[in-house]
Amino acid sequence: MKNSTIEQLQAAIASNKDAVDYLEIRVEQSESTGLAFRGPQLDAVDRGFALSGGIRACDRGGWSFVTFNGLAELQERVTEAISQAKLVGKETTQLANIEPIEDTVRVEIAKDPREVSLAEKRELLEAYNKLLLEYDPRIQTTMTSISDRFATNYFVNSIGSCIIQERMDISGRFGVVARGEGGIVRQGFESVHSRTDFNALVGIEERVLGAAKRAVNQLEAQSVKGGQYTVILDPYLAGVFIHEAFGHLSEADFVYENPRMQELLTLGKPIGIKQLNVIDDATLPNLPGSMKYDDEGVLGQRKYLIKDGVLTQRLHSRETAGKMQEKPTGNARAIRANYPPIVRMTNTAIEPGDKSFEQMLEGIEEGVYAVRMLGGQTNGEMFTFAAAEGYMIRDGKIAEPVSDVTLSGNVFQTLQDIEAIGNDTLYTNGGCGKGGQMPLPVSVGGPHLRIKNVVVGGR
Repeated sequence: MKNSTIEQLQAAIASNKDAVDYLEIRVEQSESTGLAFRGPQLDAVDRGFALSGGIRACDRGGWSFVTFNGLAELQERVTEAISQAKLVGKETTQLANIEPIEDTVRVEIAKDPREVSLAEKRELLEAYNKLLLEYDPRIQTTMTSISDRFATNYFVNSIGSCIIQERMDISGRFGVVARGEGGIVRQGFESVHSRTDFNALVGIEERVLGAAKRAVNQLEAQSVKGGQYTVILDPYLAGVFIHEAFGHLSEADFVYENPRMQELLTLGKPIGIKQLNVIDDATLPNLPGSMKYDDEGVLGQRKYLIKDGVLTQRLHSRETAGKMQEKPTGNARAIRANYPPIVRMTNTAIEPGDKSFEQMLEGIEEGVYAVRMLGGQTNGEMFTFAAAEGYMIRDGKIAEPVSDVTLSGNVFQTLQDIEAIGNDTLYTNGGCGKGGQMPLPVSVGGPHLRIKNVVVGGR
């Protein structure tokens, strides 16, 4: 693998690897563009070229992390990282063993955004923004943007791994704010993402307009009456639910540091209905969370967090896997090379079941259909989500729209209260936040879910 950057990193590792228990260097070279409108005004035009790097050293269980912005300072920063690790290390380094890897991972690009001029990108975004502004007089403002980023990541460590990975991210985000009678305000959002093709942003007028339609439709909705209902989640909200309410609980750094969660999340424990299967899969093509190797050089994998209702696996870095005596799963990720890898999800989803949407509606005298997500929070096993849209279900049919739909409960009880899992599935892109690193590209997925006894709050 002949590459001047890699050769510099390998030389720095070779001359220092015996000084500590473990040493790694990551470098990222990137180029990006971004344009944004707020209302009718062009709000931002950005173009950037960057080099960032990070060094992690571990000695006697003590970690250090040092960043740099140029290879000229590499040796000085490696020395600094080593001395800091020696200063804090007082125990035993526990890292799960992995085989060293040498590999180069290229992106196969269909339409390269770097070949599209800023003027063309502005024209495209301005047309979408105008569509949203003119959709309805009640649209007050818009927040629209398109961005693209191409990065080459270099990774070398003291066990002999040497990996070059390319990554492309192309995104469009479209939001509107609508205001109705009495000052009622509603929002609508739509997003589009591709890992390979700028044309994913071309010709998507109907999809973009969905953001405006959803916001305006909700202006007519009355606030839902609070109470306990049978609820059907759409695939978008089902995916966000499993990511936020359960996926974060599966991250082993959280479990390792939390004795109560170790008790609640014992592997082999029945945790949901038998039809429930939950995956975290880095191998799915063209999704934001997909990758061949994580930021510790561990191969990305498909993992069953829940299989047939039983807790079967959790998400690991090499350190958490070593400390918990489990296998590394390829879930150590960082948003950039100048941030340390921490345990993160990739593409997290509920696998589809066997019920059609019509079958799921059957037998519900009065319930709620909750669509997309506006916001939410989790606290341990407790969650609260606000749906972007809501509809009453009456006598097995979708009825009038309702607003201010918030869903709350205990995730472990909710997984037991699932009554039906849809035979459809949908993945949506997102940005996850944890440990000051936001937004990390992930996707969430799932089918429609029918859940009994959900506490629904209105205004």
